[in-house]
Amino acid sequence: MAPGGKSVFAAVPQALPVAVFQLTADFRADADPRKVNLGVGAYRTDEGQPWVLPVVRKVETMITKDTSLNHEYLPILGLPEFRANSSRIALGDDSPAIKENRVGGVQSLGGTGALRIGAEFLRRWYNGTNNTATPVYISSPTWENHNSVFTDAGFKDIRSYRYWDAAKRGLDIQGFLEDLEKAPEFSIFILHACAHNPTGTDPTQEQWKQIAAVMKRRFLFPFFDSAYQGFASGSLDRDAWAVRYFVSEGFELFCAQSFSKNFGLYNERVGNLTVVAKDGENVQRVLSQMEKIVRTTWSNPPSQGARIVATTLTTPELFAEWKGNVKTMADRVLLMRAELRSRLEALHTPGTWNHITEQIGMFSFTGLNPKQVLFLIKEKHIYLMASGRINMCGLTAKNLDYVAASIHEAVTKIQ
Repeated sequence: MAPGGKSVFAAVPQALPVAVFQLTADFRADADPRKVNLGVGAYRTDEGQPWVLPVVRKVETMITKDTSLNHEYLPILGLPEFRANSSRIALGDDSPAIKENRVGGVQSLGGTGALRIGAEFLRRWYNGTNNTATPVYISSPTWENHNSVFTDAGFKDIRSYRYWDAAKRGLDIQGFLEDLEKAPEFSIFILHACAHNPTGTDPTQEQWKQIAAVMKRRFLFPFFDSAYQGFASGSLDRDAWAVRYFVSEGFELFCAQSFSKNFGLYNERVGNLTVVAKDGENVQRVLSQMEKIVRTTWSNPPSQGARIVATTLTTPELFAEWKGNVKTMADRVLLMRAELRSRLEALHTPGTWNHITEQIGMFSFTGLNPKQVLFLIKEKHIYLMASGRINMCGLTAKNLDYVAASIHEAVTKIQ
């Protein structure tokens, strides 16, 4: 207690709640039987329930029965077979960078942990030392946590690059390329590897080649965020194409990987930061500094989720089963996209709705404005982000008609 009986915390302001978690809390508190949650960033079955992947259940049982395992600390950088195999699925079995021993991995607390450790390292050591002034470019729009992670890591110059063209409901490739051209040399660019969050709109392979060409010429640093590998298209290789292309073009880069979505391991916090450098000696020095950062952040990572992933990735029959599980999730999302679009078109809802099936991954950027979103929440008990982002997994055979009719009403009534 401070003098005079006042709390030392008296000046602490109440922070705003995290939007997506608040949305879920509001949804839970809603007693309306029609309620639908399209906000949550997690997979749901057609019954609206979380899904534990069958392959994960199987591996968990194997781990439980393995009496050779114990609860000793993992190494600071994490479970070696998890790190190596995470990087392998990101970069591909035949990756030249892996063959040349210039790849390293850091096990992290989910994709957010990988981003944070990477950001912390770059602020300290990227292109010199203590680079708080290096511009960090983040797509407009992006996942809300990107800005905060890089700000909290100490970067002072966070900028946005053009990405979403609201009028076309698609990628603003011209604006994107112009912003790359204008960025100071050595700027850091946060790129979504696939299934861009929140828009669900990705560059084509040809557009990625254009992006890479400018970044190479301007010495810009790619930091990929790969949260949906396999989940976007159902193919691990297709979803990692951009990262692999940049590696083939000789870039040094970081890639934050999350296994929350594609393994359904949301609360196990399983992530990896893949580092691709010029040569093996560079990687070793980078990892030695990453070790220092991890030591004071979480000291060393938890093992359960990493063991589940490592066991699955290194056992051929489990790996095949996992790919099947991932495809099941991806296919359900694709089906919901097709169903929602066909219903909106059948209702002759104003505007075009082809973007719903052209987008990819868990999220769709509907193009609904904040007033229309508010109408859906307040009048229809359909919960979605203020940006108009919806999680396609929140749609089910039971609620599709209701959601489509409600969107139709929102678009027709509210401008």
